[in-house]
Amino acid sequence: MPVFEDTERADHAQLRLRLSPGGAEYRFPDGTVQVAPDLHVIGPTTGAMKVKAQGPVVCFGMGVTPVGWGALIGNNAWTMTNRVVDAVEIMGPAVAEAAEKLKGLESPDAMREIAEAMIGKLLRSTGPDLAFIHTVDAWLADTPSPTVSALARATGVSARQLERKCKSLYGAPPKVLARKYRALRTAVALVSDGVSSADAIDRGFYDQSHLIREVKHFTGLTPGQMHANPNLLAQLTIAQRHALGGRVKKIISHT
Repeated sequence: MPVFEDTERADHAQLRLRLSPGGAEYRFPDGTVQVAPDLHVIGPTTGAMKVKAQGPVVCFGMGVTPVGWGALIGNNAWTMTNRVVDAVEIMGPAVAEAAEKLKGLESPDAMREIAEAMIGKLLRSTGPDLAFIHTVDAWLADTPSPTVSALARATGVSARQLERKCKSLYGAPPKVLARKYRALRTAVALVSDGVSSADAIDRGFYDQSHLIREVKHFTGLTPGQMHANPNLLAQLTIAQRHALGGRVKKIISHT
């Protein structure tokens, strides 16, 4: 299509390598509009955002989890929340080298091998706090309505340290993370599990208006729209992640 426009849900950070000519821009939850370089990183997002790109679009990308953020980028994710930056500037020339090799390829396996080689070059000698990340991931994935007090008990760190570390690796404080993943998990249930909007209230929401407000903020769609007619990106994102099942952590497959 000559122009691609859609709504993207809140998500992990993303590394995107545009392999076709043309521009793209993102409208972030705070209303900021940013034009993206062809090779760019989107920081963690705290709400739905709009994407607009000149077509046709050929793009190779990957989600960057908190473990990946600490291992590949390493700076404070909070400084890049709801922002897009040049991937080469923050990750180095290996990104540009990989993009050139990816152009013109059609085999997913061949593209994956190039991406894996790029990641191997980018890995930092000092990795993130894996124990902390595993604890936070489990808290977000396994509890219908996560509470900050439960996370504090599980991690054994002070409230101040908890907020600082979550911002640094996840790009948001614990309260925002709890809201974000509750809404995303509910959206998956509406699309993939056949859960009704009425039943979805029991997933940690006060009432129907709270459910509608939260799901729309983090996905760009109301529960009714998500259940009856999700947009293209919502369908693709949920279907592909849900299909991974037990092969990945629930923080990915269930949200």
